[in-house]
This record gives sequence, C-alpha cells and structure tokens, in this order.
Amino acid sequence: MKSKQCLVIGLGRFGTAVATTLYEMGHEVVAIDQNEENVERVMNLVTHAAIVDASDERALRALGVGDFDVVVVAIGTDVQANILATMNAKSLGAPYVVSKAIDEMARRVLERIGADLVIRPEHDMGVRLARQIATPNIVDTLDLGGDYAIVEIEANERLKGSLRDLNLTGRFNVQVIAISRSGKIEVTPRAEDELRPHDKLVVIGTSHNIDDLRRFLGE
Repeated sequence: MKSKQCLVIGLGRFGTAVATTLYEMGHEVVAIDQNEENVERVMNLVTHAAIVDASDERALRALGVGDFDVVVVAIGTDVQANILATMNAKSLGAPYVVSKAIDEMARRVLERIGADLVIRPEHDMGVRLARQIATPNIVDTLDLGGDYAIVEIEANERLKGSLRDLNLTGRFNVQVIAISRSGKIEVTPRAEDELRPHDKLVVIGTSHNIDDLRRFLGE
C-alpha cells in the first residue's frame, strides 16, 4: 500500500480518530487545530501537529496544502470556519478534500464550494445502525458507488444447501464472492460448497437486487 500524505484540520473526537488511525496505518499525517490542548493531545500520535487557523488562507498556503494527497476538514460546530477551510484547501490546489458537515444545509454548501466528499458522521452512523437493527442478518455493507454494493450476510434457515441449489445469481442477480466461516475466508467459493449455520456470505450486486435479497431473508 502506497503511503499517502494526509492533512487533518480540526482535532475534536472525529478529527483525532481520523488522524491517529491514518498514522497507525502507515500514512504521513499532519494534524492542525486552533486549540493548543487539542494539538498537544495528538502530538506524539501523528507525523506532525501544529496550531494553525485553517480559515486563514496564508497559513494553509505556508503548510503546502496543495501537496497533500488528502485533506480532511473535520472542524465541528464552527460552520463558517469549516466552509472557509474547505474553500481555502480547494483554491490552493488540494486534489481531494473530505469535509465534515453538521447538518444537511452545511452538506449542500460544502458540495457547492467544491468538497470532493462530504460526510455527516453521526447521521451516517445512525442510518447504518438503523439498517442493522432493521435487518440484523445484514452485518455490514460497503457502498461501491454507481449503485453497486458489497454486503456480508449471515446464513439463516433460508440459506441452506449448496450455492448451486440456492442459485442466488439466477434468483436475485447477486454474485457470491466469498464465504467466511469460523474466522476463515474462502474467496471465489465453488458451486458445490454447502452452507452451514452462521456462515457469512459476501455478495456483490446493485442496491435494488440486494434489497430483494434482504426482503427474502427477512420474511
């Protein structure tokens, strides 16, 4: 995996988690915040930490913001500072800017001013949790964009027999790409592989087809 150069702006709980995790995963991370305490807290957990006002374009220019592979704007409640930091990062040539939005209005503004990806962590986690509660046999989902997703589902009484017998491709137009059993993953399983209770199937398909499979499993 190629190491990325990442700039994280705003070191609340969310920004700190992003910065320290990226660093643990072997990436170069510069973390900045206006608050000295926040900066000191991550000083030894990232490549470099500094007290910087990201709403000041000159300060970001001095950091060389355009040279980072990814810039994460994680400023929390100060919407104006968040918007200014996002605008400054894009205008100074940052190739990929991820911005945190606190509400739907902020999301629309951030998208309009050029953020490449806008996330609402609390909202997104809430939606994900609701889906897991509503469909507990769906244990995780990876959105691939373009209406495709990879979903991991746990085998229940409706998923018995061999993959050939189940014929999920013919019935739901989803493709089984792996089976996870007792912590071991078998990639590209064979048609004659029999499913056991608590096996997890990793399937790929469109959101519509996966929803059809969800309904089948939830009946």
